Amino acid sequence: MAALETGTLDVPGARLHHELRGTGPLLLLVPGGASDAAVFEPLAEQLATRYRVLSYDPRGISRSPLHGPPVDQRVDVQAQDALRLLDRHAVGDEPVLALGSCAGALVALELLRTHPGRVAAVVAHEPPAMRLLPDGEAQVAFFEEVHETYRRDGVEAAMLSLAGAFGGRPAPALPEVRDNTEFFLAHVMRPTTAFPLDVAALSGLADRITPAGGLESRGYLIHRPVAALAALLGRDLALFPGGHAGYAKHPEEFARQLGAVLDALPAGSAAVPAGPEEVS
Repeated sequence: MAALETGTLDVPGARLHHELRGTGPLLLLVPGGASDAAVFEPLAEQLATRYRVLSYDPRGISRSPLHGPPVDQRVDVQAQDALRLLDRHAVGDEPVLALGSCAGALVALELLRTHPGRVAAVVAHEPPAMRLLPDGEAQVAFFEEVHETYRRDGVEAAMLSLAGAFGGRPAPALPEVRDNTEFFLAHVMRPTTAFPLDVAALSGLADRITPAGGLESRGYLIHRPVAALAALLGRDLALFPGGHAGYAKHPEEFARQLGAVLDALPAGSAAVPAGPEEVS
């Protein structure tokens, strides 16, 4: 087992719990939804033989308390949180690799868009960018309805409604330090599913983006946006073991495939090319 270093980082409005293990190039793991760093622990152990793996609890989740009352969690603010973690742990101008899951994939893509000089590559696993779909407004409305169900009838009823995004099955149960389901329904789900991903800006960085999805989640609503993203960027869609949470359910196989994807990066990608001017 790789040695584990844990710490906290104060950022505007929150304090972030983060974990670092392994040696090699820095690889940032960005969880989504209600998940915290615990969801990546088995995967991080697999990856730590080749990478210095940085994972964390997003603001408002588990061990990353907010400094104040709960508010909706914006993707751009979370991308700034990720940047501050890189400022803490990256060595000099070291390029960073990133794997983002679900809402975490949106965060990783936004980090790449706004700070292309800091990110060598992003593997975006099933980002819920519903506005990329031809029926995107209807799908955004679906998640609004789930939120209204939560407000009217509570967590259990809302999670039953959310099953529509997973082919009628319950959302995958995942390891968490504490149950963040209510915070997710109240403050995470709507801002992420309605987020207007800037594909036009990302198209100039497409060679650094690997759209990824689960073999078992094909056909589900939660999978459709990443297929649309791959088509819009002109990139192949990488299919990984398992479904929406395959990284947690099949960590060994997922780690092997992730390593192969990163190994296939163009020669020299470990040194990030000069990108567009960073966006403030």
